[in-house]
Amino acid sequence: MAKSALKFRDSVARYEQLAAEIAARRFAPVYLLMGEEGYFIDALAERLATTVLDEASRAFNQITVYGRDTDAGQVVNLCRQMPMMGQYQVVIVKEAQQLRGIEKLSYYTQKPSPTTILVVCHKEKNADKRSAFYKGCAANGAVFESVRPRDYEIASWLQQFVKGRGLTIDQKALSMLTDHLGTDIAKISNELCKLTVSLPEGTKRITDADIEANIGISKDFNNFELCKAVLTRDMGRALMIADHFARNPKDNPLLLTVMALFGQFRDLFVVNYLRWLARHKGKPFPPDQELMRILRKNNTFVLAEIKQNAAAWDNRKVFGILGLLREYDAKSKGLNAGGAPDGELLRELLLKIFFA
Repeated sequence: MAKSALKFRDSVARYEQLAAEIAARRFAPVYLLMGEEGYFIDALAERLATTVLDEASRAFNQITVYGRDTDAGQVVNLCRQMPMMGQYQVVIVKEAQQLRGIEKLSYYTQKPSPTTILVVCHKEKNADKRSAFYKGCAANGAVFESVRPRDYEIASWLQQFVKGRGLTIDQKALSMLTDHLGTDIAKISNELCKLTVSLPEGTKRITDADIEANIGISKDFNNFELCKAVLTRDMGRALMIADHFARNPKDNPLLLTVMALFGQFRDLFVVNYLRWLARHKGKPFPPDQELMRILRKNNTFVLAEIKQNAAAWDNRKVFGILGLLREYDAKSKGLNAGGAPDGELLRELLLKIFFA
């Protein structure tokens, strides 16, 4: 099956559109919620489960089934029933990727009942877009495709997520979260929801101290501080942080650390290359707004730090370091690591970077 052309931002925009329609009670008869990123699928399914019917009606007119425990024929039969004492009935199919004979749902999706709202949660992958089932959902209902974010897309989404709760978040606190939790937006949102409940009344800004106190990520020993120490060539500080990581390997997986370092050196390489083009090829160096677009950043302070750090690193060394980081990315996944623990591998990597 061809890879989807949709981007994470497209999923976010579509999610917000459907969420607004559900809040306004403009319901589609069929919702196909599919894709690799489960967070938005669960969120939309939950919105429908709690919005279409009031609490008293749900006992009679709302049913949830699981794909592994049923088949398409049973789902179609449920959808064709009439609601009891109400306008709608809601049928939610969770883990629909495991539904036996899912293609047979096309018999229903091609002509859905106006009194039933069918919600199909198809996680881990997309439904076959060539199938009659998918085409019926697209023609007569609403299709949502949930795309997983890339590492560079998390920060902007997270800022909007926080903003939607009436808060702002400091750049360091933002980096602490994304560096520590990666691209798992379900986990990030869960941690942030717990955090916002714990914040003192009247708090408007999330700081690194809040992250440390409520989520357990150290504000002094984290990937943000490690990258800062490496890029400013503070070897003592970097090795101190690495030693802390070695004592707490579960909280500081090597893979995430390598990814954070790779992102930082990739940015340096791009800035230095653009400067080389300006000096040797006569091409103008991009203004800050254009450079932020190229680097996928949305903060001028971060951009200023990247430009300052890039000036201190020769691109031939940066290129070699990117190669090292790819090597240790493989080792963090158990390839050619020789049984060495993460802490030892990180210390070895840092020494190679400093003496590159």
